[in-house]
Amino acid sequence: MRPHILKRLLDLKAAKQPVALVTDLSTGQQSLVQLEIVEGESGFWEEDLVEIREALRKEKSGRIGENLFVQVHLPPPRLVLIGAVHIAQSLAPMAVQLGYGVTIIDPRSAFATEERFPGVTLSTDWPDDAMHALAPDLRTAVVALTHDPKIDDPGLEVALASPAFYIGALGSRKTHAKRLERLTAAGINGLERIHGPVGLAIGAQSQAEIAVSILAQITAVRRGIAS
Repeated sequence: MRPHILKRLLDLKAAKQPVALVTDLSTGQQSLVQLEIVEGESGFWEEDLVEIREALRKEKSGRIGENLFVQVHLPPPRLVLIGAVHIAQSLAPMAVQLGYGVTIIDPRSAFATEERFPGVTLSTDWPDDAMHALAPDLRTAVVALTHDPKIDDPGLEVALASPAFYIGALGSRKTHAKRLERLTAAGINGLERIHGPVGLAIGAQSQAEIAVSILAQITAVRRGIAS
C-alpha cells in the first residue's frame, strides 16, 4: 500500500469515517471511496462506483467485477438511548451483545445510574446538549424512550439534523401523532425519518420483547432491507 493511501486511511478510521479501500487487481492501484468522496489512484466507471458505495452501505467487503476488490472499513455502530427507563434496561445489554457502543442520556440522575445500567456510557446532560456532544453519524441509531416531550423532543431535534441511520421513538400512534404535531410546530424537518411507534410489529408485550422488536427494526434498516 502506498504510504499516502495508508496515512489517509488511518486518518479516516481515526475520525470514525466509513471508507472503502478499493484495489485494482490488474494494476495494483488503490483508492479510498467514501459516500461522497473518492481519493487515490484509480478512476472508476459510474456503475462500479455505485456498487462500491452500496458495498460500503451494506458493510460487505468483496470483489466487484473482474478487477476490483473492496475492503470496507467501518467504525463500530453506536446506539443512543434517550431515557434511562425500564425498556432501556433490556435494550442496552442486547445492543452491546450486537456490537453497539451504547450511550444512555437522561438528565434525571436518579434513573441514569451505573447500578441500573452497568457497562454502558451514561450522560445526565440535557438531551440536546448530550446529543450535540455525541455528534450522531451514519453509524449511529437514536431511540427516544421517555414519553416526556421535555426530554425526548430536544434529543430528536438534534438527531433529525444529523445523518443518523436510524431514529425511533417509543409510544402509541396517538402519542406519536402528538409528537409530530409538536415538532412540526417547532419547524423541525425530516419527521418522516422517525420510526414511530418504534420497533417491528411482532406483537411485543414485555419490555424484553419490545427491546427485541426495536433492535430487529434497527438491524433491518442498517442492512438495507427496510427504510
